[in-house]
Amino acid sequence: MSRASRAGILAAYRDGVTVICELAVQFTDATWLAATPCTEWRAVDLAGHLRCVADDYHEYLDDAPASRLARLMATGVPADSLARKLARQNAAELAALPDVSGTEHIAAFAESARSYGRRLSASWDLPHHRYRDTEVTVGAMAGAACAEWHLHAWDLARSLGKDYRPADPELVLAGWRAGTPQLWPVLAAGPDGDDPWHFLLRASGRDPGWSAV
Repeated sequence: MSRASRAGILAAYRDGVTVICELAVQFTDATWLAATPCTEWRAVDLAGHLRCVADDYHEYLDDAPASRLARLMATGVPADSLARKLARQNAAELAALPDVSGTEHIAAFAESARSYGRRLSASWDLPHHRYRDTEVTVGAMAGAACAEWHLHAWDLARSLGKDYRPADPELVLAGWRAGTPQLWPVLAAGPDGDDPWHFLLRASGRDPGWSAV
């Protein structure tokens, strides 16, 4: 990524964290139990997942390029196999969390995610992991993290009966591409004239028309 795109990704990363926090304050005790587009999770579960992922990103950066994620990616297994392994990891981490409110999970997420964001510039060009013949740098992984925050912001918004799209969906899609080479067979064709945000929603397994009711 160029220095300009670095600035753009970092700004979009921060925006993703901010909008998640803005959406979280709109939930009540009742609506934290609402369904989300992540069909196996209620909103409170999604909040816990965000907390776990932000902490995982710190761990992966601490241990790069030999983290547990790097070791998994180095196996070069197909994307569907990676997805199943990561889903099991997600479930185990979620089960280990303290039984607290969605609001508390989001507060912990925000602190962890913002701290991670502040670490990125210093190691931007260093290797994070490798998938087959593609090296993913710390900066490329930041693009994937940026996209994840915006995708989960959409999940939370939909759970509230609202809609959400990032200010620069093309940039978010570019970040997703850079950080997820295991998905290139899916994404290689590009939006092909489609709305880039809807393309990313579908590429990440989401239905743009999902509704909680």
